[in-house]
Amino acid sequence: MKLKTVTMLAVLGLIATLASAQQQQGVSKDEIRIGTIQDLSGPLAGFGKQARNGMQLRVDELNEQGNLNGRKLKLFVEDSGYDPKKAVLAAQKLVNQEKIFIMAGHIGTAQNMAAMPVQFDKNIVNYMPITAAREMYEPLNRLKYSFAATYYDQIRLALPKMIKDKGAKKVCTIYQDDEFGLEVQRGAEAGLKAANMELAEKTSFKRGATDFSSQVAKMKAANCDLVVLGTIIRETIGTVGESRKTGFNPTFLGSSAAYTDLIHKLGGKAMDGVYATMTVQNPYTDEQSQPLRFWANKYKTKFNEDPTVFSVYGYVIIDSFIKAATKAGPNLTTDSFIKSMDSITFEPDMFGSPKSSYTATKRLGNEQSRLSQIKDGKWVVVSDYVTP
Repeated sequence: MKLKTVTMLAVLGLIATLASAQQQQGVSKDEIRIGTIQDLSGPLAGFGKQARNGMQLRVDELNEQGNLNGRKLKLFVEDSGYDPKKAVLAAQKLVNQEKIFIMAGHIGTAQNMAAMPVQFDKNIVNYMPITAAREMYEPLNRLKYSFAATYYDQIRLALPKMIKDKGAKKVCTIYQDDEFGLEVQRGAEAGLKAANMELAEKTSFKRGATDFSSQVAKMKAANCDLVVLGTIIRETIGTVGESRKTGFNPTFLGSSAAYTDLIHKLGGKAMDGVYATMTVQNPYTDEQSQPLRFWANKYKTKFNEDPTVFSVYGYVIIDSFIKAATKAGPNLTTDSFIKSMDSITFEPDMFGSPKSSYTATKRLGNEQSRLSQIKDGKWVVVSDYVTP
């Protein structure tokens, strides 16, 4: 009787294990479902569409050239309009209706903060969100992985060197009044502290603002000679453009959120001289590096537009997912994926990304960033990577 019971329990355990493997959301015999939330209709639509295209390019490459342990990838894209409330609805749809396995490359700090609880409730990893906020890996959570040096560290490390190089005497900040902007602001405060200086002036704006005249007037009145930009696309262009118009010409230092070709394409000549921190190179189609030029032209052929740094983010996020999921083996589950990620190292790539690695207690792959500057309408790398 005892032997029968033991045998029966073993059989039941095996059935439960097999059922569990079969019930892994988003993974079937021949498909892995990846979800992403982008801004396709709001102030960051330029970024969101580029990130989506970069992700789709890598998904299509894999599906055309082979498979991932016998499975194809399917990308599900939802639009948040850069609105945290819409991000929650988008996450609910992806998690509960589309039954995604993983959320990859979700754009926006406040949007990720709002959507993560929906995912975590269903044991779904938030993989490499397109935001450099510390909350993307802190506090430690087994379902969080982040890839970019934080806005905080980017500015904290770049600012003291910039102050020294430019002989700056008065530093100001302008920042978006939300989680993203505050991270840049805190980084500026930490950088100033390291340089034994205090902030001469700070000013903020609401998400979606289009007029920056009062903020610029405030910084000009304070005689600022270096301005830290907690801005993204149109806020960067608006602030710098308004400043140039009024004869206010400090050194401008933005974070990786301002590191996009849209700044010089939409802002024109007035944007020359702007600095930004960055972690991957903008993939210009005439780039000197042959692999990068080949990739950029392949992207342009597919989408009929030049790729950007956000196209690169999307591509690299899916590429790293493929590497980690391949390493996890044929029985892909949330647990096996996490186990794979927690001992993985991604080597530097053709886009200039630094080496990154993860462990069970280290969920930010890379802390390094470097500086680029717009020269003659093009981002040019002007420094080496700075390590904290």
